[in-house]
Amino acid sequence: MDIEQFRRAGYRAIDQICEYYSTLHERPVASQVEPGYLRKAIPTEAPEAGEDFGLIAQDYHKYIMPGLTHWQHPLFFAYFATPSTFEAILGDLYASSVPNPGFNWSASPACTELEAVVMDWAAKMLGLDQSFYNTSEVGGGAIQTSASDSALVATVAARSRYMQQHPDVPVEKLLIYTTTQTHSLGKKAGLVLGLKVRALEVTSQNNFALRGCTLRQGLEEDKAAGLHPFTLIGTVGTTSSGAVDRLDELGPILASHPSIWLHVDAAWAGMAMACPEYRELCLLDEINKYGDSFCTNFHKWGLVNFDCSGFWVRDRGNLTSALDVTPEFLRTKHGDAGTVIDYRNWHFGLGRKFRSLKLWFVLRSYGVEGFQRYIRQTIKYNDMFVSLIRESTDFGLVTPPSLALTVFRLDPPFTKLLPLASLNELNKIFYRRISTRSDIALTQTDLNGTFCIRMAVGAERTSEDHIRRAYDILCQEAKVALEEWENRDKEIQDDVPNLCSGLNSNQ
Repeated sequence: MDIEQFRRAGYRAIDQICEYYSTLHERPVASQVEPGYLRKAIPTEAPEAGEDFGLIAQDYHKYIMPGLTHWQHPLFFAYFATPSTFEAILGDLYASSVPNPGFNWSASPACTELEAVVMDWAAKMLGLDQSFYNTSEVGGGAIQTSASDSALVATVAARSRYMQQHPDVPVEKLLIYTTTQTHSLGKKAGLVLGLKVRALEVTSQNNFALRGCTLRQGLEEDKAAGLHPFTLIGTVGTTSSGAVDRLDELGPILASHPSIWLHVDAAWAGMAMACPEYRELCLLDEINKYGDSFCTNFHKWGLVNFDCSGFWVRDRGNLTSALDVTPEFLRTKHGDAGTVIDYRNWHFGLGRKFRSLKLWFVLRSYGVEGFQRYIRQTIKYNDMFVSLIRESTDFGLVTPPSLALTVFRLDPPFTKLLPLASLNELNKIFYRRISTRSDIALTQTDLNGTFCIRMAVGAERTSEDHIRRAYDILCQEAKVALEEWENRDKEIQDDVPNLCSGLNSNQ
């Protein structure tokens, strides 16, 4: 492909992307293909001779598009949305046109310097303490691929620091603390590093947040057993329920155990700290006072396409001492003099993408005010959904709403007479019906044995009409699920007649 061919193909691609977004609301949310569909549709080997790009682009729409789940769809409420923007797409396009590996400052100075600048911009927007700024020359921020990578990097740095402080402690005695609601990233960090992991118990009585008394008890038990907890992964906005671990209680305890690293995973909810009114809820003061590292994902609730995970550390020396590998061919006069950041020492890989460009584009185009407006809008729409749930006699909240996340279940009045297992079975039927639809996407979860459903608002194109549409779909499926459940369990039908009589008339 020469320059003119690329120009024509590029114009056509932009037109098709614009058409895709302008018709996104008309498309199914979830893909309806069957496993293995693509292998049956395309050749088993690459072509011997090159093909015309027009045909390649045509096949993208014919074969690839049907297999995509549209995470930017206004009725996508599963997991957490990835609300990409045109600014981010263009940033990725420009970055891809200059594919720099970015392993040190000399590889392309702009790649390193822009990242250092925009990470400080983001830190200021979120209210992080100045100790997390790159300009502090002590701490600083870098863009990782995901919150899982951020947690793994933090765990490696925490282990290195602990081993330096306690050189006689065997590695097999080290222990990572998570909670029973921590994202799987905590368990995976232990798996990758070959370290023990203890999930501290959280309860519904505490809204699934880790409390100080639980941490204190765990420390006493594990130290008595000869184990050495060296890091705690605390969460601001857990995946299942949006719980916020009580950093105000955990921090003072960890302050008396200074060798234990506190990593705060706010992969989703951390973006809300851009709005001052949500900083207290997210325990920003405690993050700034006690956190050794902090992570939040711009690709979850920050208007940037995947991947772009913001990671900040209070003392960059803990990263570089754990991860710095500098063979002779990577040495530079600036690196040796310590006058530049070499970001390869802040993560696992050598090369890295120019992700800061798309973040720069988004922050400049939206500004802090536009970013805040988007966050507040999605929370407003979630509040609207919560109001509909509370007004209904057929649904119930399982946990208090958390920012733009609601956890609920089908819970009509007669279910108060049922054991939890029966109520769970009813909701599994309900969720199976929802999950087979192509016009909406939600996800399930389990909170200490209670099966429930998550609705996370985040797509930039979601409106009040989409929230009402989602609620209407839930009401329709609730009625059918109750009828199906009634027919499957005649004993309950005999004990509790007319199960569907309590349904709202609008269902």
